[in-house]
Amino acid sequence: KTIYSGFIESYLERSDKKPPVTGRRSQQNQDEKTTTTATSHWNPKVKPDFSVLEQYDLPEKEGKTLRSLGFTSAHLVPGSGIFRGQSALIHLGNWSPGSVIKEAGPVQAIGFEYGTWSDPTYPNSLLGAVALTRQTFYDAKWYKEAWETYGRFPETNDQPEEDRGLAALSTHMENKGAILFMTDEELGSLRAGKIGKEFDLNVWLKGSGYEYRRLNDIKALDSFVILPINFPKAPDVSTWETALQITSEELRHWDMAPDNANKLAKAKIPFVLTTSELEDKKTFRNNLLKMVKRGFSKDEALASVTTTPAKRLGLSEVLGTLKKGKIANLVVTDGDYFDKKSRVESVWIEGIKYPVITEPKADARGTWTMQWRYNGEVRIDSLKITGERTKPQGKLSGDKMTIPLKSVTLSSNNMFNFAMQGDTLGMDGIIQFSGSIKEDYAEGQGRTPTGGTLSWFARRAAPYEKEKEEKTETQKEASKLVVRYPEGAFGFEKMPSQPELILVKNATIWTMGPQGVMENSDLLIKDGKIWKVGKNLSISPKAKNSVIIDAQGKHVTPGIIDCHSHTAGFSINEGAQSVTAEVRIQDVINSDDINVYRQLAGGLTTANVLHGSANPIGGQNAVIKLRWGSAPDQLLFKGAPQGIKFALGENVKRERSWGRYPETRMGVEQVIRDAFTAAAEYKTKQASRGGGKGGKLIPVRRDLELDALVEILNGKRLVHSHSYRQDEILMLARVSQDFNFRIGTFQHVLEGYKVAEAIAEVGAGASTFSDWWAYKYEVIDAIPYNGPLMEKVGVVVSYNSDSSELARRLNTEAAKAAKYGPMSKEDAFRFVTINPAIQLGIDNRVGSLETGKDGDFVIWNGDPMSMYTACEQTWIDGKKYFDLTRDREMRAKRKEERNALIQKVLSSGENKMEKGSGKGRRMRRPGETESYSCVEGELK
Repeated sequence: KTIYSGFIESYLERSDKKPPVTGRRSQQNQDEKTTTTATSHWNPKVKPDFSVLEQYDLPEKEGKTLRSLGFTSAHLVPGSGIFRGQSALIHLGNWSPGSVIKEAGPVQAIGFEYGTWSDPTYPNSLLGAVALTRQTFYDAKWYKEAWETYGRFPETNDQPEEDRGLAALSTHMENKGAILFMTDEELGSLRAGKIGKEFDLNVWLKGSGYEYRRLNDIKALDSFVILPINFPKAPDVSTWETALQITSEELRHWDMAPDNANKLAKAKIPFVLTTSELEDKKTFRNNLLKMVKRGFSKDEALASVTTTPAKRLGLSEVLGTLKKGKIANLVVTDGDYFDKKSRVESVWIEGIKYPVITEPKADARGTWTMQWRYNGEVRIDSLKITGERTKPQGKLSGDKMTIPLKSVTLSSNNMFNFAMQGDTLGMDGIIQFSGSIKEDYAEGQGRTPTGGTLSWFARRAAPYEKEKEEKTETQKEASKLVVRYPEGAFGFEKMPSQPELILVKNATIWTMGPQGVMENSDLLIKDGKIWKVGKNLSISPKAKNSVIIDAQGKHVTPGIIDCHSHTAGFSINEGAQSVTAEVRIQDVINSDDINVYRQLAGGLTTANVLHGSANPIGGQNAVIKLRWGSAPDQLLFKGAPQGIKFALGENVKRERSWGRYPETRMGVEQVIRDAFTAAAEYKTKQASRGGGKGGKLIPVRRDLELDALVEILNGKRLVHSHSYRQDEILMLARVSQDFNFRIGTFQHVLEGYKVAEAIAEVGAGASTFSDWWAYKYEVIDAIPYNGPLMEKVGVVVSYNSDSSELARRLNTEAAKAAKYGPMSKEDAFRFVTINPAIQLGIDNRVGSLETGKDGDFVIWNGDPMSMYTACEQTWIDGKKYFDLTRDREMRAKRKEERNALIQKVLSSGENKMEKGSGKGRRMRRPGETESYSCVEGELK
């Protein structure tokens, strides 16, 4: 026997109802609406004061399964809401009030849960869930200060409203209690870590199984991880047709997922293991053994369910090791737990035994001499019983015959039963035997196929001898694949480096600056910045870390800029409210979006990722550089002026929708005016009370929504407004004059040609489509001459995509300006380079090839305005992110790798991927691409 300290389940989720899926759109829990009290938080998804024990219910079947794996105690975590409440620690024996180890567990649980578009409850997007999380943390800090100030100066302040949720959260934060974030994929861990850094939180992560993909970034978070081992089953590649449906990302994850924990261990990231996310918890041990066979340390594996969770959960004094004085929680096995043939025989919880397998006292195995009587005839045969003690098998031999036994069982009270086919003995049917064993003697009765009775007894002639051990199973190796950034077919195994010097020679250079288009000229980049553009430039042959590109016959342009993009976003629209200025695209950047790579292949280097057009005042934008392979925050264009998305017209008035105000264009204007009026009052109140700590007045509660609007009023945030009709364009222009804020761009602005002078008067830019019209009634007056007409009266005009597909060919969109202008090719190309840079306030960095600007450039194999031209190379900050030649080589290598992985799946003997071994609570299916336009918020 082997005895271990009882295992600790570090994450056992409990919900009063079937919980909405974390990170996915979900229906509002009806109980949330009915449990709200006067001192509850205003949002039913925020309930830090909730205790998981209020809804505790562990089905006996689940408890039995956990005990069969060796688990004797558990960390109980609430499973619904955004701020889900306090955890608890319990024993896993028969439930009673005494089973609670700690009523107030170590964590507050957070999941980014949100509703559907048809659900009017805020939030209905990941954007909103993150914003509400941040606002709640700010509210908790304010709540503590407010009550402290009121306590000191009650005569100068009104008593703050009580909020049990904020009170519980502020206390937990003050005590540096752990905040456990649920994550659905590796980028979700980084999102949680960013929030943790903002509020100086003690961050724990509920892992996803994808951590190996961003190991260094996750290590930098310095967080503790509760890690599921929910490996995918083998993808279905049983036919070449079905294999076409499986992405390279899925194949690679199948191969690498079992090594996730080992990679975390080698990176010295602290973690424990959990059965959570397994469709069948019984597969936990099999998965753990698989990990060990692939190189995961047994000691590390054992620690991850004993000493480490005990330490992290504050239980080291009572659990985790076998030591005098600790609670008698034990696991008893008949061998090494990590030996496939060993079994968990029992667990002991608080000194009480819970049998896992009930062993019969007798052992039927061995060779017996059996005598049995039927119809006066006596037979003497040899009965041989083999197999496992609890699962015996055998055969009856005699008179040159051998009959295999059926239904062989031996119960805990030593009742022995078996059956056999009677044909050989002249009986048509099954003969049944039952009896009992006492040491080396057995006896009993039987029934023939016709109902006749018989008697039998047997004596053990020889003890059981184990059959020769099977050959030791070949050690399964860890995956030999190298992680790519991002994972999938087109990721980098090594991120692009930045040469000290880059010289592009003999090209036609479109500077988009004062130098114009230069024939047979050179471009010199130094340390990621443009050093010089001219003729006959050179670098020393001795220069180290330099690159020289002969671009004879080729064209070089600045990187293309898309002023209206929805690429690289996990979430685009928060439409539950009319004003959602608090939400930020930067919180939901999906740097793994394959569209980033595809757009690099079209020469795009910078994009203005906008909130959708679901509401009059939407969320904050994010200007990004397409640094493929980087983490989300590394895509952000540092120093770019901040912006926000507004929207006008049909998309926001929604009279046929759920009845959200406004339902008319008049209402849209009033919503915007009301919002700025509130922001101005908020600004005044902040100035009068101050935000400092220690004053006699309760500080103004920080409001993230109003903060963004105040930034607009202060000239620190640009407005980018979805618009179509001339009347609504004029309306917003007048509102901007009334409140003295700047409109960066009117987006779409398809009737801009009718009011171009008014747009120019307020200094707004116009970012439009080249030739999209008639796709809905409010754009019925759109014309392809719109952009050039606005340009002629002094409006800075750009062409945008509003489409991840169109963004791949904005160079030919610019050509349409030359066609319909008419205007020169150079002026037309400004529509996708320097003009959008001006509109976004980044023209001092990008948009043209001028000394001192960022080294963002594109090499084309011909005229960039021609539909026959291809982008050969795309560089950002002096780093090559796309190379057409490298892409071709990559495709060939990936094809070879893919075929090898398919063969590995076919030869593995694993089941087809029907459900997968894990619950798959992942924000996106591996290989799935989110594609949004301005009005869309659903997955395409």
